[in-house]
Amino acid sequence: MTQIKRKATEPRRRPKQERSRERIDAILATTMRLIGEKGIDAVTMKEVGALAGGPIATVYHYFPSKSAILAMLYERFSEESRARFGAIIAEIGRLDDVTAAADRLLDDYHARVAADPAIQDLQNAIQADKALQHLDIAETRQQAKMFCDHVAPMLKSEQREAFGRVVFLIFQLAGGVVRLALTQDKEEGRRTIDDYRSIIHTQLRLFL
Repeated sequence: MTQIKRKATEPRRRPKQERSRERIDAILATTMRLIGEKGIDAVTMKEVGALAGGPIATVYHYFPSKSAILAMLYERFSEESRARFGAIIAEIGRLDDVTAAADRLLDDYHARVAADPAIQDLQNAIQADKALQHLDIAETRQQAKMFCDHVAPMLKSEQREAFGRVVFLIFQLAGGVVRLALTQDKEEGRRTIDDYRSIIHTQLRLFL
């Protein structure tokens, strides 16, 4: 059953020719624009096809469902996130740099999501779709591993396993904290982010 659901969220085919890549890019860009304009629930495959410059059959040629489009949008968002996070993590040269890097990671993620309503809606949709939730968890594991792979060699060997668990929780909970902050007014949202930042510092100091 899980495998069937997962296939329904994957593209029918990966583009190999330039024309196919351009067509998929147009579908993804159109979907993201519509999500930002009207919310994800109001977006239909038919509308995406029409506004992306082709019939709905072309959309279904690449994507079996709207969930499959969302999955690829999330994949691209995640790829960009990893590149940005990787640049920040690379600046950690010693243990004294770890909390500052964690702050930058949180602030960068918060700023990106806050600046784009479509990303907010995409994140909410990923959480609400049971067939897509595994994408978010898998991405968290990958990003947490990036962080741990860089920092763990600076720690005592007996600390590393527990450090990995804590980092995974920090990364996974960050998404929910940011989503909560964005539903609040500006001042309350700022306090929510700062409170979570304090929690992160407290947990990281156990290892540093």
